[in-house]
Amino acid sequence: MVAALAAAFVLTSPAFHSGGSIPTRFSCDGANVSPPLRWTAPPRGTTSLSLTVLDPDAPVQGGFVHWRISRLPKTARSLPAGSRLGGANSTGSTGWTGPCPPPGPAHHYRFALRALDGHGKVVAVARLVGLYRR
Repeated sequence: MVAALAAAFVLTSPAFHSGGSIPTRFSCDGANVSPPLRWTAPPRGTTSLSLTVLDPDAPVQGGFVHWRISRLPKTARSLPAGSRLGGANSTGSTGWTGPCPPPGPAHHYRFALRALDGHGKVVAVARLVGLYRR
């Protein structure tokens, strides 16, 4: 039953579909603003949400963190484009830093929204993958 509840936790973006290209506007080649995100209600037992966006294709040990947000309220269901929320990313700044891969094959940007319980244990993860190439 827990798996069924977790399966219903879904992360989407009105700007691109999972597996699709992230529009230039959200990259270093554009306005470098965060994309809008939407998600369904997290499973019962969730007390907060956290978001991480990682580029595992970057030549950095463990990947490059583009965005990290902690302690989103469990009642939140979206983030608007250009959201200024966020903690430290791999550039050392806070908030979103858009895709900026070197020329070549597309990089994968893995958005992971985690539903956490009161002890910080992951209850469910909603995922979205965007691609960007220069």
